[in-house]
Amino acid sequence: MTKFRPCIDLHSGQVKQIVGGTLSDTASGLKTNHVSKLPASHFSSLYREHGLDGAHVIMLGPGSEAAAQEALKAWPGGLQLGGGITTENARHWVEQGAEKVIVTSYLFPDARFSLDRLKAVLATLDNDVRKLVIDLSCRRTDATWKVAMSKWQVITDMEVNQESIRLLEPYCCEFLIHAADNEGLQCGIDQELVVKLGQWCTIPVTYAGGARHLRDLDLVKDLSAGKADLTIGSALDIFGGSSITFDDCVGWNQQQNVS
Repeated sequence: MTKFRPCIDLHSGQVKQIVGGTLSDTASGLKTNHVSKLPASHFSSLYREHGLDGAHVIMLGPGSEAAAQEALKAWPGGLQLGGGITTENARHWVEQGAEKVIVTSYLFPDARFSLDRLKAVLATLDNDVRKLVIDLSCRRTDATWKVAMSKWQVITDMEVNQESIRLLEPYCCEFLIHAADNEGLQCGIDQELVVKLGQWCTIPVTYAGGARHLRDLDLVKDLSAGKADLTIGSALDIFGGSSITFDDCVGWNQQQNVS
């Protein structure tokens, strides 16, 4: 059943809410909605207090490893961690307290999907699919969606569709999918994508991007037939937003009996 899943987005060691499509290797074009004065561990503890399982921590570029470790220390075994995950560090982050690791860019050398790399990451986790989440964050290309990597600036050769979902499901326990064109804009969710995710996915999937009202939780529930969860970021009061309160999201989960 659909539930609210929170996030901790880290950029240069700080908790931030960023317009996803503006991320790049340079700071000149970056658009930031909110920079928190509070450490990542504060949000981790807050989510733990309210039993918000499935929250994800994303390191958006270098310089956030220490903040990520602080978040994991505040809730050992309670958070998923992504951003720069490879065969070299996947196991390390689980040992540091991540419940699961989230992988994206490493699976796409030269922007082309590599099943061998996916198998290699999984092997470092003792082939325990319960420890691996695949991030298929994507951008629209005409009438389809293509997986986007490297801060969502590079379009890969993988289309997000039923075929690719079926290919990947045996190697992970869930998917995380940001609609990068909507991320951070509070412009509304990509309803067509949410419908498709509900149709295609047979394992848990979390959608993120564009949420702006509490009723978006009901909308995702209806569109996905309860199969997709929703992450809300910039619109939340704890991240400087004005249209949705964190307490209301916690209350919505409780009403769904999924807290």
